[in-house]
Amino acid sequence: MAHIDPGTLLPNDRMRQQALDGDVTQIHRGQQYADEGDTFDLDGTTFEVVEVTERTLGDMTDADARAEGARDLDHYKQILEHAHDNFEWDDSSDIVRHRFERQ
Repeated sequence: MAHIDPGTLLPNDRMRQQALDGDVTQIHRGQQYADEGDTFDLDGTTFEVVEVTERTLGDMTDADARAEGARDLDHYKQILEHAHDNFEWDDSSDIVRHRFERQ
């Protein structure tokens, strides 16, 4: 278990604030950035990574998108397309879900 920088998982201020507000409880990344049991702090609040799971983009659901602060999966796709140049959704692309909880 390590104490990690919150920017490692949550790449921008908006997502960090959404985590503090309880609107973001997980994030999918292209590779593993934390292990289960790792912790990070946001404005004096500690969060623990409670689950790290390998998945594909095709595994994602509306519930996953909402746990990342999007309205639904279509909105989540739009966010990714806006955030990453030349991004194309491919259901078979490997991703890693990092789920975390406020301690």
